Amino acid sequence: MLHFHIVTLFPESIEPYLRASIIGKAQEKKKIKVTFYDPKDFTRDTYGRVDRRPYGGGPGMVLEPGAILRAVEKALRRAQGKRVEKIFFSTDGAQFDEAMAKELARQKYSSQTAVFSTKHIVLICGHYEGVDARVQKILKAKKVSMGPYVLTGGELPAATLIDAVARFVPGVLGKAESLEASRVSSPEVYTRPDVLKWKGKKYKVPEVLKSGHHAKINEWKKSTRKT
Repeated sequence: MLHFHIVTLFPESIEPYLRASIIGKAQEKKKIKVTFYDPKDFTRDTYGRVDRRPYGGGPGMVLEPGAILRAVEKALRRAQGKRVEKIFFSTDGAQFDEAMAKELARQKYSSQTAVFSTKHIVLICGHYEGVDARVQKILKAKKVSMGPYVLTGGELPAATLIDAVARFVPGVLGKAESLEASRVSSPEVYTRPDVLKWKGKKYKVPEVLKSGHHAKINEWKKSTRKT
């Protein structure tokens, strides 16, 4: 099982998505588990504040290191010394891709118990102007970027990463063939009806897809892929 520990100020922003559809079913089947940690529950500030003014000036606020580190410590205690991957979302991090998703999904198999051991992944979500940089350095967390753009927080990256990684956990998808990399795939997919009539125009399914000729169908799928 993969156990994702998400450190975030706004668990409510992504919790509904993670409880729905395939990811929700994966949790029901105990293929993955998701636990949230709100830094506000770990701050020692009288008023529960975790945002502070940045040294050196600049706009916005920065999340204090103490509350984040204590939240991560709780996650590490739950891991009970087992393998833990720590990820710090940052614009200057390694670009997240399918290879990284596969690596994160990889679990150790025990021949004695005939089960995979639980693997823990801690995801640290920044907000406002980000998290105090010392958090990443102290935890030796891997910096990861979801793309060449800036978001208002790390919650969407966390949900995206979990979705991408969970697909490679055995038993999460209904069929192994659902993994794009394991089959000849195309960005274009079609279903019934054969001819779609919409606002006076007709849109047909490519004839080759109805031919039953698998070699030609695979050739067509390859031709529609971007190179």
